[in-house]
Amino acid sequence: MYIVSVIYKTGLDKVDNCLKEHIDYLQKYTDLGIFILAGRKVPRSGGIILVNTDSRESLDTIISEDPFSINDVANFEVVEFIPSIISKELEHLKKD
Repeated sequence: MYIVSVIYKTGLDKVDNCLKEHIDYLQKYTDLGIFILAGRKVPRSGGIILVNTDSRESLDTIISEDPFSINDVANFEVVEFIPSIISKELEHLKKD
């Protein structure tokens, strides 16, 4: 599993120009069960995406499809982690 920290590197006007396409991208991967949750940081300097995939290579490909990546408005920091304590609602995400 991965945490992706999205960090804006341009003004919000440029970010907002890509926002609808970015939201569509987030919804696509949420519908596929790859993104578990996504949302804005407070203050609005980027976002966080919780990603359920076993492959960093696959994640890198998915990130390259993000309109924020394509339009060079954000950087992406990726942290891999192994969930060990999980709520009942998300137990299906636990890896043995």
